[in-house]
Amino acid sequence: MKYLFLFLFAFCSIGVFSQTANVQGIIFDEDNTPIPFANISSPSTGTVSNSNGFYRLSIPANQTVELKISYVGFKPITLKLNLKPNQVEELNFVLNTNVEQIGEVFLQNEERARIEGVTTLSPETVRKIPGANAGVENLLKTLPGVNSNNELSTQYSVRGGNYDENLVYVNDIQIYRPFLIRSGQQEGLSFVNTDLVRNVEFSAGGFKARYGDKMSSVLDIEYRRPVSFGGSFEASFLGGSASVEGISKDKKLSAILGLRYRDNSLFVNAKDVEANFKPRFADVQTFLTYQFNSKFELSFLGNIAINSYSYEPITRQTNFGTLSEPKALLVFYEGEEEDRYETYFGAFKATYKPTDNYTAKLIASAYHTKEQEYFDILANYRLGSVSTDFGDGNLGEVEFTEGAGSQFTHARNNLDALIFNFQHLASYQIDEHHLEYGANFIHEDIRDRLQEYEVIDSAGFSIRPPLPDFANDQPYEAFEAPLVAYQSIRALNSTKIDRITAFLQWSYRTRVGNSKLWMNAGLRTQAWRVSGKNINSNTQQIWSPRAQISLKPNWDKDMLFRLSGGFYHQPPFYRALRDSTGTVRPTVKAQKSFHIVAGNDYSFMIWNRPFKLITEAYYKKLDDVNPYTIENVRIRYRARNDAEAYAYGLDMRLNGQFVPGTESWFSFGYLKTEERQGNREYISRPTDQRLKFAALFQDYIPNIPKLKLYLNLVYNTGLPGGSPQFEDPYDFQTRLPDYQRVDVGFFYALKEPGDNFSKNHWLANFESVDVGFEVFNMFDRLNSITNTFVRDVSTRNQYAIPNFLSPRVFNVKLSVRL
Repeated sequence: MKYLFLFLFAFCSIGVFSQTANVQGIIFDEDNTPIPFANISSPSTGTVSNSNGFYRLSIPANQTVELKISYVGFKPITLKLNLKPNQVEELNFVLNTNVEQIGEVFLQNEERARIEGVTTLSPETVRKIPGANAGVENLLKTLPGVNSNNELSTQYSVRGGNYDENLVYVNDIQIYRPFLIRSGQQEGLSFVNTDLVRNVEFSAGGFKARYGDKMSSVLDIEYRRPVSFGGSFEASFLGGSASVEGISKDKKLSAILGLRYRDNSLFVNAKDVEANFKPRFADVQTFLTYQFNSKFELSFLGNIAINSYSYEPITRQTNFGTLSEPKALLVFYEGEEEDRYETYFGAFKATYKPTDNYTAKLIASAYHTKEQEYFDILANYRLGSVSTDFGDGNLGEVEFTEGAGSQFTHARNNLDALIFNFQHLASYQIDEHHLEYGANFIHEDIRDRLQEYEVIDSAGFSIRPPLPDFANDQPYEAFEAPLVAYQSIRALNSTKIDRITAFLQWSYRTRVGNSKLWMNAGLRTQAWRVSGKNINSNTQQIWSPRAQISLKPNWDKDMLFRLSGGFYHQPPFYRALRDSTGTVRPTVKAQKSFHIVAGNDYSFMIWNRPFKLITEAYYKKLDDVNPYTIENVRIRYRARNDAEAYAYGLDMRLNGQFVPGTESWFSFGYLKTEERQGNREYISRPTDQRLKFAALFQDYIPNIPKLKLYLNLVYNTGLPGGSPQFEDPYDFQTRLPDYQRVDVGFFYALKEPGDNFSKNHWLANFESVDVGFEVFNMFDRLNSITNTFVRDVSTRNQYAIPNFLSPRVFNVKLSVRL
């Protein structure tokens, strides 16, 4: 495979020019006011109008190309063009809000997203909004119902689900994550390369049967196909990225390649742990398309990611408690951690379209991950009261030790997973009826060695697990049994899982009187078999009916109502089969969830600018729940379906042009999710994030429109703080402090799309050039993600010491697009 990527890199670096034509003009509204940031797209590329409504787009010459012009709150325009090589065609458009324009018999993408309750995100917004881990996931966290309290993690929970309950697709191909990652600072890069993205769609629940068997959400990414030579470059204190794209002279072969490098030292070095930290996160990704003829196309998506994480902690001092009783945890470390994650991914997709009404796809993909988690760390700690005497030279230091001890953690964990996926998808249009079906075979081969232990010593006494077998009354009575680790796990697993899935769904569009009605109904099924060394094979099957209905009344107000729901099952992936001792339990059932989602979409005008208010209320009833705990981003399951749960809430988002020519939004979410085991009472689930407020805001200085502000604000109420090892979670229902974070970016556009420079000017060779700086955690908020529980042998108390996230961090950034 490495020779293939070398060939792709050489091919894309050369850049093959093709015959193209150009379309340019200005987008107006009904009052002849230019519309900035309107979308102008063809099936293979797209752009947006600048602050003056001007756009320029290159399209293939000597072929019919469908052009679409759209903007939120306006009726889209579609038309077909066939231009000669190097021809420049000026087309000015007027978007209307209340009358039909150029006809189109097929459902437009923007309207489809609206009636299905799908959130569409602009790739340009994804690339510009600041965040410690910038990308698609960074933008998702500003949406209602999507929560993450870790700025270095790309993982997120949706409406009470955990990190394993979210589907991610790129060009119809399901994407997988590494297994062994424990903390956000180990993650590095998301799979999705924003330099390659053309379209982003996200559904937070009630999604259709064509999507896979998970319970919470779907992120559907589409990579673009180049129509001319181009590229991009980005550099900052956190790393950099570069992309290059091109198309062959005969316009059959197109290729795009992206390279990325990431270094999180800037964040980790700013935390309360002094450490030697050497992260190395890098990947190369490519998307190839070959158009054999007008009916058949073959594409390839490939990715290689090599992430190396080296961490050598030295000291830590964490102050906590209250103003009247301040306390501190002081830790001195020895040892280090060496982790490595290597993933290789490749997928071929063949698309055959014999007629305008029928499309068939065949997908074959392979995912291979090799993961290593090695560490030996000795932590000697002091827990005590802090000096508050301003006249004392020891102000802020521990002056009275209330607890002292040490902790030694060891791990030699290795995982090697190989996943093959073969899938067939098809769709057929019959008048207003749209049929889709598909079948899929997945083979998962996972080899896992889990070897880790923890030894805790407090004031000279080796603490044993608080289990009946280890009961003792030291130091009052001698205990002569051999010393054992407080926690010890040893497992060697070789597990194979074979899955067969299939779905069938029907969509129909009609009118009821003067109102528009859209319906969708589908059925999904999966059968899976778990086998392996020292495992009794087990086979199970599930059925998932789902439905959606949307109604757009013929009212003066532009409103649309949605109702969706069904039964969503999540058959266990390998991590959900492995319990806390490392034992694989093949009889673990699929978790079941009944969803019902009711939504309203209201588009309106304020200040002669378009706005949209989206409201959704939801309820989930979960059975056969597999309880779990979350340690930073590591999920540990009980591997028993011995709980039931529920979740309900309300999500609201208002988006529009709060500042002329820019799109911003404000989000609000309320969530309550609880579970119970057996006949006990309900308690909060680990993802019970009650309230959320988020804002994404874009602005510019009126007299200097090229100086722009990007603001990313998130406020979440505190999550449950977890419980110590071996303790009953019913006895530990305290919450972490509220999560508050503001990231802001200030950028000056040296050049924007549509700017004209003389040929001799150095900026004439670029499409856009932006330079600026970012401030992460602008108000230096001490947010925490988990608690470390420290025991005091003298008082027999356990203290919950917060693990703080990164403080305020500054970053400088340069972005260039060709």
